[in-house]
Amino acid sequence: MDRETIDTPRAPITSTFHGVAVTEDYRWLEDAASDQVRAWTTAQNERTRAFLGATPSYGAVRQRVEEIVRARSVAWGEWRSGVRRGGSAYFVLKREPPKQQPFLVALTDLSDLGGAVTLLDPNTIDVTGETAIDWFVPSPDGRFVAVSLSSHGTEDGTLHLIDVGSREAVDVRIPRVNAGTMGGSLAWARDGSGFWYTRGPAPGERADDELHFFQEIWHHQMGQPLDRDRRDQPRPLAEPKIAEHNLDSSADGAWVMDRVEKGDGGDWQVFLRAQDGGDWWQVADIDDECVDAAFGGDSLYLLARAGSPRGRVLRLRLAQGVTAAQARVIVPESKVAIEAVTATAARVWVLDIDGGPSGLRVCDLDGGDLRSIEVPPVSAIEGLSAVGDDEVVYALESFTMPRVWWSGVEKSVPRPTALTDETPFDLSHYEVWRDVAVSLDGTQVPMTLVSAADIPRDGPVPTILYGYGGYGISLKPSFDPTWLPWLEQGAVLAVANIRGGGEYGEEWHERGSLTSKQHVFDDFAACARRLVQSGVTSATKLALKGGSNGGLLMGAVLTQHPELARVVVALVPVMDMLRVELHPNGAFNVTEYGSVNDPAQFEALYAYSPYHNVEDGIAYPATLLTAGEYDPRVDAYHAKKMAARLQEATTGPEPVLLRVKATGHGIGEPLDETAAELTDLYAFIFDRLAVEYRPPDRRPS
Repeated sequence: MDRETIDTPRAPITSTFHGVAVTEDYRWLEDAASDQVRAWTTAQNERTRAFLGATPSYGAVRQRVEEIVRARSVAWGEWRSGVRRGGSAYFVLKREPPKQQPFLVALTDLSDLGGAVTLLDPNTIDVTGETAIDWFVPSPDGRFVAVSLSSHGTEDGTLHLIDVGSREAVDVRIPRVNAGTMGGSLAWARDGSGFWYTRGPAPGERADDELHFFQEIWHHQMGQPLDRDRRDQPRPLAEPKIAEHNLDSSADGAWVMDRVEKGDGGDWQVFLRAQDGGDWWQVADIDDECVDAAFGGDSLYLLARAGSPRGRVLRLRLAQGVTAAQARVIVPESKVAIEAVTATAARVWVLDIDGGPSGLRVCDLDGGDLRSIEVPPVSAIEGLSAVGDDEVVYALESFTMPRVWWSGVEKSVPRPTALTDETPFDLSHYEVWRDVAVSLDGTQVPMTLVSAADIPRDGPVPTILYGYGGYGISLKPSFDPTWLPWLEQGAVLAVANIRGGGEYGEEWHERGSLTSKQHVFDDFAACARRLVQSGVTSATKLALKGGSNGGLLMGAVLTQHPELARVVVALVPVMDMLRVELHPNGAFNVTEYGSVNDPAQFEALYAYSPYHNVEDGIAYPATLLTAGEYDPRVDAYHAKKMAARLQEATTGPEPVLLRVKATGHGIGEPLDETAAELTDLYAFIFDRLAVEYRPPDRRPS
């Protein structure tokens, strides 16, 4: 493939950081609105389309991906909203291909779907499939439900209020309640007469004084015009300009809570206020390390990591002015990390994680009668939450078992509900096993492997190694039929539980953040080498894949170890670590990555920044980079600049392709784009790994 077919001008610009001069050639690609950048991007897309369309397996892969993505199936409960309750009704998102987007459903019985009613369907609002539900919150009495809707992957959400009885929009529409990394949230008053909600700045607004926050908390009274809304903001916030607010209200309607994260690095403050009046007060500050909190009965339950990096649960009896210092431990730290906590009027539920797979424990309100709930091996629990005074729900799934929502009431044994994902694809015959790699500093790094039972264990077979490694986000087992086009070829999927995630608690996260970020890349490289050394695969049959922060991982491993794999796929990646913080969402990432304004952090950032560490004269592996023009989380210029630099530098025969989509980060993406992108990714990997794609029979597998 001719690397010189697209003219990419070099325009050197030098910046100086702490006495270090850094020169780059492609900063001009940051201006997405310029005609030159648009023309260049179009040319790159056309080049990518021509290459992928000509691969031998493209047509067959596209057919299989379309079959899987558009298969008539049902999935309940998106990760952002889960299952919620208002009055006697439950509210949940339902995904039902071939509809492009999930839609909001209400039902009165989790064990019987016969009375389910569709309340809001974005597929009927926007036939293009570009409008998505960001989140929803029903009122305590179930009369209304507040829904955030955004379009084109922007995550720029507008709040709509729906009357559940009539299914009609009522009251006002409120703009900017949701935005990218900041997200958005809402807490209702006990009688449904109003609510507290998040609001982002209007275009052109700046957070330039202590009273003007980037994301604010406002209060709306039902029936009043929007201009009567009032700001109701807790103070003092650690970093007002990067505050991310998470609102909730107690089941009895007495209290409102705001959990405030300082950027995206895992630093939290907790504030409370009485619904009936009074001011917000601070319950926990950053040093308390209260990373989760849940109302239950007359108490607030805190997941605290101060002095206990794997976490412990505290009980704080609610009263005006109480603080975390007055709380007492009811579940102490143990050998496994606590990921989340929730509570009802009589029980406390503790979600554990041990290297990736989940565990679940339950106890009484003082920590007595602590016992484990049976969970299948190598499985995951998501969406653990209280629905009402006496019931909790959670979703259980694994690599081979579809998601099922479970319900636990009082002291009864949890049981599955009717919210069971339906799929024509059976993955139960695939095998799942765990392995461990040893990183550069001796740290043991687990990973999970999935494959058909009859593949040769002494390999080498084609393998995809997937990773993320950041923000304390854990890669847990998940049921995902979109891996089938790969697994059906007798190939292996490997998922690496590297540092930077939360698989072993906060210490595991911290050892992969800020100036310790290099551990993430070392861990992933160790997993790749383990796959080769154990005979599962070889470097020529290995593909690496990751997105967003995982795309940064791909870029760092690509530049540090270009010999490690034959193929690298970096989805919506962060690639320029010296300029990322200058752009709107980048400021939120400083708590995770660090800032160039700090000399030690600059040194670390510059040492691994993928864009700045591409070297001329290196034969880089086949690389596919993607970007979203409307991405609110990672600017598209990262992938564009990296593509330009790699195309200039590489001396090998492997292509460097750029795929820019007219959507966002991938959240709220329509089914059409999901199918198109998956087709391109698989066609690229099959072609570059020389896998002769064999279409399965047309029966679901």
